[in-house]
Amino acid sequence: MKIVIAPQGFKGSLTALQVARAIETGVRRVVPDAETLLVPAADGGDGTLQALVDSSGGSVEMATVSDPLGRPVEAAWGAMGDGKTAVIEMARASGLALLSLDELDPLNSTTYGTGELFRAALDAGYRRFIVGIGGSATNDGGAGLAQALGISLLDADGDELPRGGAALARIDRVDMSNFDERLRGAEVTVACDVNNPLCGDDGASAVFGPQKGATPESVKQLDAALTRFADVVERDLNVAVRLRPGAGAAGGLGAGLMAFLNARLTAGVDIVLDAIGLDDALDGADLVITGEGRIDHSTIFNKTPVGVAERAKKRAIPVLAIAGSLGEGYRETHDKGIDAAFPLVSGPMSLDDAIANAADLLAGVAEEIMRTVLIGQAIRS
Repeated sequence: MKIVIAPQGFKGSLTALQVARAIETGVRRVVPDAETLLVPAADGGDGTLQALVDSSGGSVEMATVSDPLGRPVEAAWGAMGDGKTAVIEMARASGLALLSLDELDPLNSTTYGTGELFRAALDAGYRRFIVGIGGSATNDGGAGLAQALGISLLDADGDELPRGGAALARIDRVDMSNFDERLRGAEVTVACDVNNPLCGDDGASAVFGPQKGATPESVKQLDAALTRFADVVERDLNVAVRLRPGAGAAGGLGAGLMAFLNARLTAGVDIVLDAIGLDDALDGADLVITGEGRIDHSTIFNKTPVGVAERAKKRAIPVLAIAGSLGEGYRETHDKGIDAAFPLVSGPMSLDDAIANAADLLAGVAEEIMRTVLIGQAIRS
């Protein structure tokens, strides 16, 4: 029996690889001679870097970069096992989690540190990039990233703009003469699950600005600045980003990546599942076991378990899922290819205890799943 184990990490508890190993332990208690293939997965959000590194036999590297307010911070990036692809999570350098509530400042926060992560990977010889852009603290259209990569954003006097989204109101010209030549021809794929344009009522500032600390007044200021930025970028680079789907992601970083690095934006789960070779792993499989920390209504929107299930169902492979908890709407995942879902705990337990004992709990659930599978096989025979 070939079983593909392709879960997402359980946030705050176990990485995707650790989850997969725990499930494998439970499987082998019942079917010790099963062929198990561990494929740690993610959907482009938290855990993507670790999952891609683990699945490819790569490594996590560290670099000192600028945080959203320009302070030094140690940030991780991933070197995949192919020796060609780097994984960058912008939140590691430019994310909300790096700031306290009283530090939120979308007018001045910058993606400069994300650009510095690109430079670190370039210095290590990488020219292919997978970029996760969730969890940003910024609203600068990727201007900081551009500046870190040698692109000058100039005002009418020819002076470099200061960092931050508000300064883009004064942008007059984009100067690419010092652009890092190592990025010309580089392949940049961005995990993006939102379709918001850069500007307007559905744009970066209006939709995502408030959660980064923007007031109604600063939302208007930032939107006007991004509008000016889009106009100048279109004129100087011949790239129209204002209305492109996904341009408004991560405070407009989606637009910046498309404009400056010719990036391709696509669904995060598809990027990851392609990169980890899930389709090849599914060849000849008899069963797939997936999972995430919580399965509920939101899981049907391009989350890892459904992404895995949809690919398995194209091959008529049964799919079972294990979750830390099953929330409202979890049964909707049955229509998306998950045949059955199982909660991690079967009785009263504190969250802290569940997190502390997650590996043992996963192994126990996987064991019971396999016992049930064998009963089903016996009945059919």
